[in-house]
Amino acid sequence: MTTTAPRLGTALARLLILAAALLGTLLAGAAPASAHAALTGSDPKDGAVVATAPKEVNLTFSEQVAMSPDSIRVLDPAGRRADTGEVINLCSDSVVRYGVALRAGLPDGTYTVAWQTVSADSHPISGAFTFSIGAPSTTSVALPDRTAGGGLVGALYGIARYLSYAGFAVLVGGGAFVLVCWPRGASVPPVQQTVVRGWLTLTGATLVMLLLRSPYTGSGELSDAFDLAGLKAVLETKTGAALTSRLLLLGAAALFVAVLFGAYARRTDPKEKKDLAFGLGLGGTVVAAGIAGTWALAEHASTGIQPGIAMPVDILHLLAVAAWLGGLTVLLVALYRAPSVPRGAVERFSRVAFGSVAVLAATGIYQSWRQVGSWSALTGTRYGQLLLVKIGLLAVLIGIAWISRRWTQRLAAPATPEEEAREEDAEEAQEEAKEQAEAADPERAAQLARQRAAVATARRKRERDADPERAGLRRSVLTEAAVAVVLLAVTTVLTSTEPGRTEEEAGRGTSASGPAAVPDRPVDIRLPFDTGGVDGKGVVRLSLDPGRTGANALHLFVERPNGKPLDVPEIKVALTLEAKDVGPLPIAPDRIQTGHWSASGVQIPMPGEWRIQVTVRTSEIDQTTIEKNVKIG
Repeated sequence: MTTTAPRLGTALARLLILAAALLGTLLAGAAPASAHAALTGSDPKDGAVVATAPKEVNLTFSEQVAMSPDSIRVLDPAGRRADTGEVINLCSDSVVRYGVALRAGLPDGTYTVAWQTVSADSHPISGAFTFSIGAPSTTSVALPDRTAGGGLVGALYGIARYLSYAGFAVLVGGGAFVLVCWPRGASVPPVQQTVVRGWLTLTGATLVMLLLRSPYTGSGELSDAFDLAGLKAVLETKTGAALTSRLLLLGAAALFVAVLFGAYARRTDPKEKKDLAFGLGLGGTVVAAGIAGTWALAEHASTGIQPGIAMPVDILHLLAVAAWLGGLTVLLVALYRAPSVPRGAVERFSRVAFGSVAVLAATGIYQSWRQVGSWSALTGTRYGQLLLVKIGLLAVLIGIAWISRRWTQRLAAPATPEEEAREEDAEEAQEEAKEQAEAADPERAAQLARQRAAVATARRKRERDADPERAGLRRSVLTEAAVAVVLLAVTTVLTSTEPGRTEEEAGRGTSASGPAAVPDRPVDIRLPFDTGGVDGKGVVRLSLDPGRTGANALHLFVERPNGKPLDVPEIKVALTLEAKDVGPLPIAPDRIQTGHWSASGVQIPMPGEWRIQVTVRTSEIDQTTIEKNVKIG
């Protein structure tokens, strides 16, 4: 009989449509919230020009952050520290704001503010901006291109994070597979090795993350991984406590694994085995939930809206992932390396996997609403785009799992008379070999018994491999595992990506920031441009004098990247005050000389945040428009 892969049923389509509808409803009604801190404001603002030196610089964040004495640094134009090095806590109610005092007598020029801290969900964040006292100037400050949590240390930390998730899934899911689906698998060496390797992977990855935590959130230098002072500081943080707790719980998990593959595997009395299985199931669930809680208590679920609901949901989500993907891994190993896997075990795992998918759907919809919150964030932020990729992979995985489930239903059908006869022949061969071993020469009989057993095992393997249902199941499970590896990688990246809610909120908080004009001083801004054509790169220096309401003189200087004047065919300016729906007000400056244009009597009718747009054309077809906001009046 020819066997073909079963088609997906309509129930799967209904499940996916229902999940999409629920997700749409939740996203449509979302309210603002934060998770994964972001800088939402600063005083002075990015690019601001202030008349006199401020007493302090302060930063506002979307959620609580962990500050150290070097979290905020202010550097003068020569690159020297201009701050006192003492971080000031300016938080009040729901506003998270920190500042640093500036030294007295600071000269005019452009100052750089560099900041680096750790958000409440354990992820390092950093950034830099500039402001000017009196008038902008050149600066010799060269900040590193590496962002917090990047570089070699960031890559190693990310790999360890991935391996920790994978190890957790194999450890928990493998143990559950043995207890719930295949108790006899506790004595199968390939199954034992797989679960033990899951424990070793999770333990090793946790130790690596603990050592790398200090350079990951600080210097970024791999050599600092063994700095005892840094390790001590990490242990005092929420993340350090979570990793330490995970190591302690892994000690209890080691005891669980030892009993599972030791005393439990050797039990022959059904009642004793059942009682021990109950104890292992109860204790294993508590330990598994505790290990999952070390992620929930230290990462995204612990901050933002509804943390009291989000953390238990996150634990359920992780346990469901482990039960499905970890059990799938052990099943795959058993299908390829174990002599045989009972049909009942595969059928029981199919039911476990179906329940896990239902839990994943419910918890995943809640988590998506909580971390994304709107359709614009779902499609317009990196977190949302990664989430879409994850949803797509999950849909593919569910489809393959559905095929596996159909193969399982066929595999779980009652054995045919021919199959029963083959199994009886194998049992008779084993009994005959055993009798010969007892009656004849012990050494020769033992050798003969081993040979007969090997022949019987090889025959059963050939028959197993020739079984079209079992072969189809192996292929579908292997495909599931391959997609699961990619899905787990995307999930790992999601855990270290700024959620869509926060990214949108940060964008709203900082979109209006721009250089604030100093009363009775010109507005001076620099606008780099690139039209894409030949000789199309340069900088426009714009000066608006006196930079207040009424008549102003406008000067434009177009320069090449090397600072030399650049003559362009055309340059235009437009001013817009969006808050009052004024503009755009076009300005057509006159060419004075090579690289210099000007316009007199430029009227600024009212104060406010004006957007200055400059259009530069470098050839008949190459042009670009650049813009910046300035506060006038």
